Amino acid sequence: MPPRAKKGRSAPSTVSELKNTLWKAADRLRGSLPASRYKDVILGLVFLKYVSDAYDEHRETVHAELSGQGYDEDRIAGLIDDPATYRQHGVFVVPPAARWSYLAANAKGGSAGHTGPARTVGRLIDEAMESVMEANPTLRGTLPRLYDGETLDQRRLCELLDLFDGARFSRRGEHRTRDLMGEVYEYFLGRFARAEGKRGGEFFTPPSVVKVLVEVLEPSSGRVYDPCCGSGGMFVQTEKFLHEHNGDPADIAVHGQESNEETWRMATMNLAVHGIDNSGLGARWDDTFARDRHPGVRMDYVLANPPFNIKHWSRDERDPRWRFGVPPAHNANFAWIQHILSKLGPTGSAGVVLANGSMTSRSGTEGDIRARIVEADLVSCMVALPTQLFRSTGIPVCLWFFSRDKTAGPGGAVDRSGEVLFIDARDLGHLVDRAERALSDDDIARIADTYRAWRGTRSATERKLVYEDEPGFCRSVGLAGIRAADHVLTPGRYVGTPEIEDDGEPVDERIRRLHTELLAAFDESARLEKVVRAQLERTDG
Repeated sequence: MPPRAKKGRSAPSTVSELKNTLWKAADRLRGSLPASRYKDVILGLVFLKYVSDAYDEHRETVHAELSGQGYDEDRIAGLIDDPATYRQHGVFVVPPAARWSYLAANAKGGSAGHTGPARTVGRLIDEAMESVMEANPTLRGTLPRLYDGETLDQRRLCELLDLFDGARFSRRGEHRTRDLMGEVYEYFLGRFARAEGKRGGEFFTPPSVVKVLVEVLEPSSGRVYDPCCGSGGMFVQTEKFLHEHNGDPADIAVHGQESNEETWRMATMNLAVHGIDNSGLGARWDDTFARDRHPGVRMDYVLANPPFNIKHWSRDERDPRWRFGVPPAHNANFAWIQHILSKLGPTGSAGVVLANGSMTSRSGTEGDIRARIVEADLVSCMVALPTQLFRSTGIPVCLWFFSRDKTAGPGGAVDRSGEVLFIDARDLGHLVDRAERALSDDDIARIADTYRAWRGTRSATERKLVYEDEPGFCRSVGLAGIRAADHVLTPGRYVGTPEIEDDGEPVDERIRRLHTELLAAFDESARLEKVVRAQLERTDG
């Protein structure tokens, strides 16, 4: 069993307290390690703590069940560690030397500056990671083994274990272990992404942006794919969507790829703690353009936030994916789009985050490629997003939505062949702080419900929606209209400006009123200036 919290220190009682407690643990390493390194150290420990707590808790449940069936302790001891007992309930097997109770009990004896066993606490943790991977095939090659290095202060590592020792990821109360751990893990990913700035954008997409993609596409069953999956946020939000709409996560299969080794490891752990089968991420990381790890597999849904405007990428002019034209060597935006389109099945749909330049650029072959994709009637919706959603970049972004089939049917009751929905959402969102903006649930619902109304599907509340163009916000445009605009896809070009409400005041009367109000404002300003001058003169005297 995991040890109880030490006397004099109360265990975190709320999710917020738990997050704060664990973030303090991360701060213990700040300054002694690079940001990317301490991220791996902390996330690995959080994961190990989670699997150990979940294992111990299920072990208690198994013990109680066997005892209730009349088994004596000797018989229970022979059955309670059967790996199948844990795997069939989605619980990772944790060998004795990898359990948190063992690590906590042996940490100080093996730490730097203490006499005791030759093995440091870092070595104990590395060995624990290795044994967990050996016991659980889906985790092989994914957990960090970097705790026994010379650059990691073993004394501080002991302090981390001690701090973690008071936090338990428990099913007791309102949160299940997996849900709680998932929330903590996502919180950490967000905090680390902010700390790492631009680098953080490589593995983390703002949750409100991810939610827009998922709410518009409404993945319900089949294959869900992300060709540059980062830390796996698209898959996690898909599972949340299914839970919220009484769907069954077992009805989807996730497929993803990631080119960065550290990020791929984060994704595999993130999916694991959310109870999502991570085998679809492949046995290792890889460049999607250089080596597609899912060749020939057609996807039902694609959600992606590719790196914006990358200049150096694995480009092969003979690649069969370039059905609409060979992307320019200096920018991979339309390489990502064409790769994604090549993956869609006959009724597949996709949502992609891209830089705003993708909607207008004519650099190299980009204008021609965009025109051919539009004329192929694959674009279903374009959404212009507000600024500052991405702390990692100041580049304005938009959302592209694609559909293989826009006819009336399972995808929607309204035939939208030959049309594209434009949504200008630049005025939505609220500032979280001076550097970051987020979309509220109401903002996300407004975008998603507009698309649902356009396609003739029901809203999240099961209301039947009726679509109407809304000046300044949304408009449905035929291909002829887009052709006339030279295939530029900027929503603001099509939706126009919001209608100004007429309050019934005649124009000449409004001018006289505003003239009077302006003169009064000048008079008040002059009066206040005199008051301030008098106060300053009095002070100087």
